[in-house]
Amino acid sequence: MTTDVTHTGIGTIRSGILGGGFMARVHSTASRDAGGDIVAVATSTAAGGARAAAALRAERSASDADEILHAADIDLVHICTPNATHAPFALAALRAEKHVVCEKPLATTVADAEELVATASASDLVAAVPFVYRYHPMVREARARVRRGELGALLTLDCAYLQDWMLLPTDDDWRVSAEGGSSRAFADIGSHLCDLIEFVTDERIARLSARTRTVYADRAGHAVDNEDIAAVLVETESGALGTLLISQMAAGRKNALVIELHGSQRALRFEQERPEQLWLGAREETLMLSRDPATTAQDSARLQRVPAGHPMGYQDAFNGFMADVHAAIAGAAPEGLPTFADGLRATRVTEAVLRSAADGGSWVEVSS
Repeated sequence: MTTDVTHTGIGTIRSGILGGGFMARVHSTASRDAGGDIVAVATSTAAGGARAAAALRAERSASDADEILHAADIDLVHICTPNATHAPFALAALRAEKHVVCEKPLATTVADAEELVATASASDLVAAVPFVYRYHPMVREARARVRRGELGALLTLDCAYLQDWMLLPTDDDWRVSAEGGSSRAFADIGSHLCDLIEFVTDERIARLSARTRTVYADRAGHAVDNEDIAAVLVETESGALGTLLISQMAAGRKNALVIELHGSQRALRFEQERPEQLWLGAREETLMLSRDPATTAQDSARLQRVPAGHPMGYQDAFNGFMADVHAAIAGAAPEGLPTFADGLRATRVTEAVLRSAADGGSWVEVSS
């Protein structure tokens, strides 16, 4: 199979999308921005696929997932479907020799995630998971400063990911059932937080102690099978200690992902809802650094498409991720592209959180 990329002068990547909701819209926008075409869209029903294809301006709708997975004119499959379907669709796409972008969680079990990594590794296919907060330029600036040793030895972490979309007992979603997997809040947003922590610090979470809470046993007449909130104590490979609070019931918080790192010399803080800035702390002063391609690290500057003072946000981060996916398909090795191996890592951290919480918050080693 030959796939090409417009910005390399080799051609155009043609995508098929499974799913028709918000993430499908984000994926389609990013794919077009990267120079690709949206060939087909499929949802759980043929009628839904037709509506989604029209909304996403795809060339055609597909009657089902198999039609996309085996289409000769599709190079890259985007999986934007309910969590429990991610692993089987991703495995089928790889076996059909398609490149894959699969939403997180990559899988709801470690065994399934391991099979996906092994299958992808045995091929020359690109298999990516959109941990797109890596693609905020000021995240890359934070990472560059950590790598230069500006913080000194990492001592503590104060991190959170807070939302309020499940605040009320009438708030309901397919994710609250077993269909969404044994974890909801942590697998859904805690995975993003842990990926960002490990990406910026260049350290892995070695062990953790977790407590989870399900506030409502029933939502809108449906039983709730997973957690609304997770509170986690972590210890990194170097011995740094940290607190992580993950909640989908924090009133007024819409998408408040925050990482604050305290080193022996300096500290830094990134807030996803204020992605243009990076807070820097020292004993003698504190600074608020604004995004500027003229002054930030090269890895940050390469993701900055507009001059300083012209705000960039979530879709820009997703566009940067998708540009790297297309570049990888063309043979490049983009720095920081999250792959299925990162999706497996997130699944292992999630499993450790659930094991610890089931055992009353006991300390659990996180397998590498």
